[in-house]
Amino acid sequence: MRLLLVEDEIRVARFISQGLREHHYVVDVANDGEEASELAYAEEYDLIIVDLMIPKKNGLRLIKELRLNGENVPILILSAKDSVVDKVGGLDLGADDYMTKPFAFTELLARIRSLLRRNQGMASPLLQVADLTLNPATREVTREGIYIFLSNKEYAILEFMMRNAGKVLSRTLILERVWMDAYNVGTNVVDVYINHLRNKIDRNFDVKLIQTVYSVGYIIKGEE
Repeated sequence: MRLLLVEDEIRVARFISQGLREHHYVVDVANDGEEASELAYAEEYDLIIVDLMIPKKNGLRLIKELRLNGENVPILILSAKDSVVDKVGGLDLGADDYMTKPFAFTELLARIRSLLRRNQGMASPLLQVADLTLNPATREVTREGIYIFLSNKEYAILEFMMRNAGKVLSRTLILERVWMDAYNVGTNVVDVYINHLRNKIDRNFDVKLIQTVYSVGYIIKGEE
């Protein structure tokens, strides 16, 4: 699941984004309303978390603009403004939920899960490549109906690859999305985990889904 976090306080943004990534969400961070607006239209997000007091374009203006332009992505307001007027105003403009700071991170996670579940009725949550199926809601992975246990990192790589099935993904991009580390490109950690995945989802099946594109990276796809 890909989230957009709109937060101008650097320490708060780092805390939230790191925590979400540890729970296997892909997180983009915008530090002001204009940057958030550009990202929201350029990328597809499963949920947006918005602080109200952000520079260049405040959170309420951002939410109103997104809704007027037909964006129906779930929006969670996370703000220090805790009056009833602020809450009603944010919800009336199109936000789906409202949390106040300070907050418990476990509650934030629960609210995110609730909004994502609510939104799943609008589109099938299943990801599928050939006979390999991944359900982001339950984190279940099966092939030919056989359940496959994956570690957290294996699951994160596979979900990212399946969301981009048919596309060649470089090692750098996988590092950036899964480890949030695009600078450590000399490491072979991606190759190690891809090998783990192959042993679990390809080794006992005739059709090999994960393929190497030499000198570039990896791709997951079914038979041509």
